[in-house]
Amino acid sequence: MKTSHLRIIAIACVASASIAGFALASDVAAGPSRTDLGLLAGVMQLVQQDYVHPVGSSELTDAALKGMLSRLDPHSAYMTEPEFRESTEDISGKFGGIGLKIMDHNGLPTVLSPIDDTPAARAGVQPGDAIVSVDGQSTHGADLMEVIRKIRGQPGTTVKLTIQRGNESPFDVALTRQVIEIHSVKSRLEPNDVAYLRISEFGQETPTELQHAISTLQHEANGRLSGVVLDLRNDPGGLLASAVDVSGDFLNGGTVVSIRGRNGNDDQSFAAPATGALLPDAPMVVLVNGASASASEIVAGALQDRHRATVMGTQSFGKGSVQTIIPIKDHGALRLTTALYYTASGRSIQGNGITPDVVVQAAKDEQVANSMVWREAQLHGSFANPGTLSKSDAAPEAKGAPAETTSPPIKEELIGTDRDTQLKAALKYLERLPAQNPAIIRTSVPG
Repeated sequence: MKTSHLRIIAIACVASASIAGFALASDVAAGPSRTDLGLLAGVMQLVQQDYVHPVGSSELTDAALKGMLSRLDPHSAYMTEPEFRESTEDISGKFGGIGLKIMDHNGLPTVLSPIDDTPAARAGVQPGDAIVSVDGQSTHGADLMEVIRKIRGQPGTTVKLTIQRGNESPFDVALTRQVIEIHSVKSRLEPNDVAYLRISEFGQETPTELQHAISTLQHEANGRLSGVVLDLRNDPGGLLASAVDVSGDFLNGGTVVSIRGRNGNDDQSFAAPATGALLPDAPMVVLVNGASASASEIVAGALQDRHRATVMGTQSFGKGSVQTIIPIKDHGALRLTTALYYTASGRSIQGNGITPDVVVQAAKDEQVANSMVWREAQLHGSFANPGTLSKSDAAPEAKGAPAETTSPPIKEELIGTDRDTQLKAALKYLERLPAQNPAIIRTSVPG
């Protein structure tokens, strides 16, 4: 597969910070030289003086910042003030639109995944669909945040997307906008009192929603759940804090994830509460696939390394970097890659992803047709895997992994249904395990 120039909007594992301006930069490294600043100022002056249309200095400044940040890596970016507000709405889980997570793929906005129970999901929009126009205007080469702004709008109004799906002819989809309220956790009680818990993304309310779902299912099971399936397929990630809290719901103490940055003083390790596990004895399976990224990989990696769960499915995406949101007074914010994260055993997931203990592919008729499978390692400007932490830093349970297996993702509308081959395999696997301390068996199950 050719290397893809892909910039992802909704898959960052995000921390947060706040500064009043650029003054703090002098504490980290020398500022730009006078020659650099003079070059930028000179080019801006030439554009304002000679460009065919008038361009304001603030517009040029925004464009320069966007270009500078976007060249660093696939996940760093500059956000204008409106874009920063919109990203805050996304994290809070409520905004107006049609319900799509979108990325930039080779100059075209491409669907990472639709959001459950939204106009886009109900219309059958699929992961990998390229949006070639919005209301008749081409999106090729357009700024991704500008495309998102065109797609969003007042609830009750209509937007027309032209979709390119693989090699098929483009087709139009008319969607009526609505207020999108994201509920990131879905749950139900499966036969034999097995809890099915699906997390579609890691937002601010995800830990609270998960705890409520577990409590409800325990009540339905008369106080005892015989097993758990935690479904993280097509989960692009979200907040680091939410990933740590969710991991803590299944672990009693010990490391969940550690962060290593440029400066040793910024290194951190995050642990689960000593007695935080809500279901300490229930056998557990975690489902992942190639669209499981970032925060979902943190959770899967923690539960795998700590031998708390068997990971099933296909190779995950492989995003092992942390983005810090840095507000800039009166000028929006930076989303800056500031660190790499490592699992409990000291593994870096960057570029590699989580290798499942039990490989289960979605059945052919369940896979998104003509879907392009991409990975973090194939993104333009992505970091190479730095290797494991030193033996003095890493937990003793670091282990090898079988050869990775990837496949097109399952169709969004089939996740968790009776046609879901991977879920069926997880439930069948749990039937074979003892009630406590299930052994992990590395194997492969045909899809």
